Amino acid sequence: MLAVCATPIGNLDDVTLRVLAELRAAELVLAEDTRHTRRLLARHGISARLLSYHEHNEAGRAAEVLPQLAAGARVALVSDAGLPGISDPGMRLVRAALETGVAVTVLPGPSAVETALVASGLAADRYAFVGFLPRRRAELEALWAELAAWRWPVVAFESPARVGAALRSLPRERVVAVCRELTKRFEQVVVGPAGELAERFASTRGEVTLVIAPGPPFEPGTAPSALEAVSELVAAGARRRAAADVVARLTGASRNALYRGTL
Repeated sequence: MLAVCATPIGNLDDVTLRVLAELRAAELVLAEDTRHTRRLLARHGISARLLSYHEHNEAGRAAEVLPQLAAGARVALVSDAGLPGISDPGMRLVRAALETGVAVTVLPGPSAVETALVASGLAADRYAFVGFLPRRRAELEALWAELAAWRWPVVAFESPARVGAALRSLPRERVVAVCRELTKRFEQVVVGPAGELAERFASTRGEVTLVIAPGPPFEPGTAPSALEAVSELVAAGARRRAAADVVARLTGASRNALYRGTL
């Protein structure tokens, strides 16, 4: 049997009793980084046989472990944080196991995506998760164009070194939550316009999850004119609610959305 186990995204105590029991019972634990997983096991007094399983050896390890699974071995699969197979290695082995008739069970647990959504205050009845944002500007703009008509929050992972660039690729007034070091000692969740946060997080550290509020279709790098108008009126001294009222009457846009900055 292959048990896919979710592990803490930061705080080592955020692990389920089922996962701990499975790690104790497993004959083999496949770990993205054995050093990282060994700390988790030590924290909970677990001794286990560890074997590395990461993006650079995934194909070879899957071929190596599959015969053991087929012979009845009990194997647990973990990543450094969260659930294997979601922006982490693991799906190749899961697919191979299912194709060969090996039982696969998934033990749920911590999720940076859902934690960030709730912490941001931007959660809705649906959302899009796009994994790690593309590094190349053209690919990033293509992603924003693909999501232009999406009317719900978007969640993405980003390297701390590229957070500023990612935020600058959005309309300046688009509301974004920068969720940094979730569940860790220096956890930080900051919500505000992309333009302001791009400056604040031009240089940062730690793991970052972005939650991007819904908005109207836009061309990458171009702020929506209605929100710009509200910002200009506020900068000129108008109260934000009054500015939203005026712009809503002139443009037909939602007054509440303009006031919240989530148009």
